[in-house]
Amino acid sequence: MSFFGKNIKKIRSVKSLSQQAFAELFDLKRGTLGAYEEGRSEPKIDTIIKIANYFSIQIDALLTNELTVNELLRFKGDLTTYAQDLKREQFALIPCITESTSSEYITLYDKKNFIKELPSIQLPVNPAKEFRGYSVSNLEMTNHDKGFYPKDIVIGEKVPNEVIKKLNNGTLVLVLTKSKLIFRRLYITKNHIVLRADHKNIEDEEYPISEIKELWRVRYVFCKRIPDFADGVEDKLLMIEQELIKMKERLS
Repeated sequence: MSFFGKNIKKIRSVKSLSQQAFAELFDLKRGTLGAYEEGRSEPKIDTIIKIANYFSIQIDALLTNELTVNELLRFKGDLTTYAQDLKREQFALIPCITESTSSEYITLYDKKNFIKELPSIQLPVNPAKEFRGYSVSNLEMTNHDKGFYPKDIVIGEKVPNEVIKKLNNGTLVLVLTKSKLIFRRLYITKNHIVLRADHKNIEDEEYPISEIKELWRVRYVFCKRIPDFADGVEDKLLMIEQELIKMKERLS
């Protein structure tokens, strides 16, 4: 038994073609096509060849297998649908420096093969710009239980050395020096940069801009836990409101 009738009916469904429209493509009568689909008649070999060639389907597949919609969508040629024509959005692939690769990064940062082997994440950011991910590995950027904790990830956009002086003081940056990879806040002093931690017990580090190998301005942050964004303002307002109520009660 030939599967030709079922398959051409499914092709029509995928292509949203009426029997009349499909029949006209191959110089057939609508009634003849209907007979094929219902299995009341078998097509001539030249008709089979025309349909198979038109939709880039192998003749034996068209005749001996009941084709699925997914299989039909994979065929090329005129059977191509909007799902195949759809242009997929390409997310930027961002290499990420982890705790286990940070020491190697200091010496291999400019080796393309090494960068390709780093773990990576994909984000909908401008692919024309260069980004680098960094997994936080210490508590230098914490302050009173707020800030960045180990396993948090920051994403930095590369900043050319000649542009470093234009950055605002306090900007979060990831900096590569000759011997260290440092995640801190940036402060500019003449031709030097000062890297300051949020943790009060960590001393500043200062470097000439000419010695900076790479500097990445932090653009995005991914926290392992939900961060506490509260700054105490709501608590203070509540306290003031309660004091006003007490004053009103005393006056009355």
